[in-house]
Amino acid sequence: MNVLVTGGAGYIGSVAVEALLNDGHSVTVFDNLSRGHRAAVDPRARFVHGDLCDVVSLENAFAGERYDAVMHFAAFALVGESMQRPEIYFRNNVEGGLNLIEAMRAHGVRRIVFSSTCATYGLPERVPMDENLPQRPANPYGESKLMLETILRWYERLHGFQPVFLRYFNACGATARYGEDHDPETHLIPNILRVALGQADAVPVFGNDYETPDGTCIRDYIHILDLAQAHILAMRSTATGAFNLGNGNGFSVMEVIEAARAVTGHPIPIRFEARRPGDPPRLVAAAARAREILGWKPQKADLRAIIADAWNWHRAHPRGYAG
Repeated sequence: MNVLVTGGAGYIGSVAVEALLNDGHSVTVFDNLSRGHRAAVDPRARFVHGDLCDVVSLENAFAGERYDAVMHFAAFALVGESMQRPEIYFRNNVEGGLNLIEAMRAHGVRRIVFSSTCATYGLPERVPMDENLPQRPANPYGESKLMLETILRWYERLHGFQPVFLRYFNACGATARYGEDHDPETHLIPNILRVALGQADAVPVFGNDYETPDGTCIRDYIHILDLAQAHILAMRSTATGAFNLGNGNGFSVMEVIEAARAVTGHPIPIRFEARRPGDPPRLVAAAARAREILGWKPQKADLRAIIADAWNWHRAHPRGYAG
């Protein structure tokens, strides 16, 4: 298949591009490189530098190509930033997404696999979290993703689109070539590994008085390769609608730190800090629908193996894609 991947220079997008190419597909990456990295774009892919809010550069990505499907990763994705600057989230994630959808419609592309998020649920009514939970986002980031889901549902109804929404939890791990390089870095595992690399003194742990076995938050961690495989399966499928992606097993912050200590051989000091507003005690996926309909099954669910892959990449790239 011939696939357009927006945000293919970012963390998840770069690994999805690599997996698509390894699977024999043709890929065009469209990215403005504001938060991605040119070095993260697989050299086998065609690259178009452009912004979803610039319809001219978007048209350049479609010119001369007949795409079979689009994978849409391009989005701002920092919860805290979205609370401070909601306007950029609605402009980039919603307006830019609508521009992409209209370009697809103009060029006869109907299949889209949308990188959504469990943040559309907000504070969950129950855990594990299935797709039937009410969607009540607690921040503009989650709201922007839900808004694009809603738009795509209307385009499915009115214009024959075939959208898939993949709502996933904590992406982590790396391949040999592509890993996690954000600025600022807000994710737990790379921040733990920064301490092991000697780039930080301690890992901040936000709250140790939650109603969990060790008092720290529990999250569902999913290897980036398993995410990429889910996107490929969703692209091949005729199914539409929402699928949660997760391993179905939650690990606390302290369990992740202990696993990283075992993998790296580093003591990894911690520093307890106050809870972050709005952090739920537990976020764990119920992914039965993805398993049953898409035939998806995580292959790299072991926490230490996930951390080991991330550790290998960060040791090889201690300054990220800068060196």
